Amino acid sequence: MFKSLLIANRGEIAVRIMRTARRLGLRTIAVYSDADAGAYHVREADDAVHIGAAAAKESYLVIERIIEAAKRSGAEAIHPGYGFLSENVAFAEACEKAGLVFVGPPASAIRAMGLKDAAKALMEKAGVPVVPGYHGEMQDARFLEGEAQKIGYPVLIKAVAGGGGKGMRRVDDPKVFEAELKAAQREAGSAFGDERVLVEKYVARPRHIEIQVFADAHGNAVYLHERDCSLQRRHQKVIEEAPAPGMPEAMRRAMGEAAVAAAKAIGYRGAGTVEFIADASKGLSADAFWFMEMNTRLQVEHPVTEAITGTDLVEWQLRVAAGEALPLAQGDIPLNGHAVEVRLYAEDPANNFFPSTGRLTRMRLPGDAAIRADMGVEEGDDVSLFYDPMIGKIIAHGETREAALSRLRRFLRSAEVAGPKTNLAFLAAVAGHDAFLKADIDTGFIDRHLAALLPAPKLDALTLGAALVGHLADRARKTEAAQRATRDPYSPWAASDGWVLGGGRRQVLTFTLDGEALAIPVRMQGGAVRFVHEGGEHVASGTLGPDGGIVATVDSVRMKAAFVPAARGFALIREGVVRDFIVPDPLDVDLVHEGEVGALKSPMPGKIVAVLTGAGAAVKKGAALVVMEAMKMEQTLAAPADGVVEAVNVAAGDQVEAGAALVTFEGGD
Repeated sequence: MFKSLLIANRGEIAVRIMRTARRLGLRTIAVYSDADAGAYHVREADDAVHIGAAAAKESYLVIERIIEAAKRSGAEAIHPGYGFLSENVAFAEACEKAGLVFVGPPASAIRAMGLKDAAKALMEKAGVPVVPGYHGEMQDARFLEGEAQKIGYPVLIKAVAGGGGKGMRRVDDPKVFEAELKAAQREAGSAFGDERVLVEKYVARPRHIEIQVFADAHGNAVYLHERDCSLQRRHQKVIEEAPAPGMPEAMRRAMGEAAVAAAKAIGYRGAGTVEFIADASKGLSADAFWFMEMNTRLQVEHPVTEAITGTDLVEWQLRVAAGEALPLAQGDIPLNGHAVEVRLYAEDPANNFFPSTGRLTRMRLPGDAAIRADMGVEEGDDVSLFYDPMIGKIIAHGETREAALSRLRRFLRSAEVAGPKTNLAFLAAVAGHDAFLKADIDTGFIDRHLAALLPAPKLDALTLGAALVGHLADRARKTEAAQRATRDPYSPWAASDGWVLGGGRRQVLTFTLDGEALAIPVRMQGGAVRFVHEGGEHVASGTLGPDGGIVATVDSVRMKAAFVPAARGFALIREGVVRDFIVPDPLDVDLVHEGEVGALKSPMPGKIVAVLTGAGAAVKKGAALVVMEAMKMEQTLAAPADGVVEAVNVAAGDQVEAGAALVTFEGGD
């Protein structure tokens, strides 16, 4: 076994790899960009090497800098993690040329599976069933549209290179095929430097099921059962579980054997995942699944496989890379219980899952021996706009699927995460949805149930009462500190909490919540606060701990919550749901943007990909106006209201800051 390992990645996968490497006694070496100088994975490593500017193309994607970092640090091996250079043939070859152990498959195997069209042709020769479609070299729009007609709608346009849902579009209507093709090609070119796509049949009720395979240099190859990754949004996985619900044993064996055949066909070595699509319209069966692609790397969702098999797949990777044989034969691999993984993202589900950035002002996760949390950041860290917005992964394991999901729901409801917007409450809603509990799932699950998974936010009296307890206690602390600096700190005239002569302290507290103004009449009496909400009077009391924990009683209901101060107010976290209360400041007037009511603004920093409108155009609310790329994803920004475009202030290729007015409308001032 080598003695030192450089991890050519960042975030939670870098931290996770280090955990195993340290257990095996290896020296761990991190690499970092300007944006990651103080990142969690850098703090966790034994050593760290700076490799360039914040943008990935100037740091994590520069092969020469990674190799140089390995040489400078004395690393003997490189683990690529996933994403970035993990499936880059040139990187694997560069490691070999530099005399470094590449903890991954041979470059030839990466090359064989790196392009989806060639991989499908290879699998057909190996006897592995593939999805009907066009996988050739011709990229002319008219030709591809003709192939789509032959296949029959709906079809799926997919980037030939890469994965993660980038460069992928489902098309149901021939009229929009060309527009969706161009969008897929743009995104593929931006993400992978290769605009080529393939077109294949879209299965009506698809289940995305993948097989974890492992092979060594001694001719051994095994499969470690399956993972169901059907719950997706924008073709990116959200929840994964193992084993697949409702999987017949005959299908598990057939799919596993097909995956091993795929691995052997390309002389594979190390960890890999063979992804299949299954038709769930009549239930899972051994004759209704097709090869989609092979990921020649470790997968984000590998922990669920580790949970049901009792293995450490990173340890297997390191041992196989060092020349050792696989530790288990096929018949010795167990399948114990059920595991479910959710991906915690910094994103706003209510805003089409748009990525969010900012400092994690609070991240407290409950302790549970049956829950594994692989985090890429800690409280106080920043979620950078330069990289994928995943905060981390939460994995629950139980004897049954029901037990695992019950533990997961409890964990998600008890977690406290604030700062950027996250999908925490959304994940809890999915994990508790009746159809999901019954395993009535396919890749269209989230779109089909989105209205129920994103309920209209409603402020109830219990949440408001807890918020008032926290806010008033926090304000009292600040007032007390200010009073200590006055000549007469005990004078009632120094109080700023609504004290009035001859009675209880009455006042109206004003907030902005979800864009709406709230005016809450309150009266302090006997250590409690009486407040009016939705026409009824309620009473709340409680304490605010030094760590922001609230223990409150509202209308005789005792509860726990968390109070997190923010720049313009505070966040109240209760049962995994974050409500951001903005406290208006009469002196805080945004003179710069005061006149930009009639403007489409950039929700975050990013790059303009395309402009779809022009001055003088009459547009309807919801019409697509600008296509923008931010945090590795392409977003279409729509008109906020009906109107006439006055000016377009950006062009394709422009870099813009958050809040920039991209399009302005007549009469907007």
